[in-house]
Amino acid sequence: MKQNTIQDKSDILAELVVKGMQERKAADVVVLNLKSLKNAVADYFIIASASSDTQLDAIATSIEDEVFKLTKEYPWQSEGRTNREWVVLDYVDVVAHVFLKEKRSFYALEELWGDAEITQVASEESGSTAVA
Repeated sequence: MKQNTIQDKSDILAELVVKGMQERKAADVVVLNLKSLKNAVADYFIIASASSDTQLDAIATSIEDEVFKLTKEYPWQSEGRTNREWVVLDYVDVVAHVFLKEKRSFYALEELWGDAEITQVASEESGSTAVA
């Protein structure tokens, strides 16, 4: 029997990244679906905020743990842990960005990819973890 909705690898990876963010109470999680953009560098950018450098590191570690549990993959590249203001975990098709709240507005990635389909992920308390 044919399945109507098929998730590709990047969709599953995006869901795992969001789950990892939510496990450590990341704030303002936003999923940018870049699949329809011609020159996009990935299928998804997922952006979240942390309230402290300790939480920032915990969120990044949680993302890595959630992805590794299911896929046995590590990020292709990881940047920013030493400066403790932002972390980028690059899984090629999905790129996770975790910022301290004050740094997120400075980089304004949501504005950079304004043509993307943008989904605000509800906090775990409201019961929604879906990625559009």
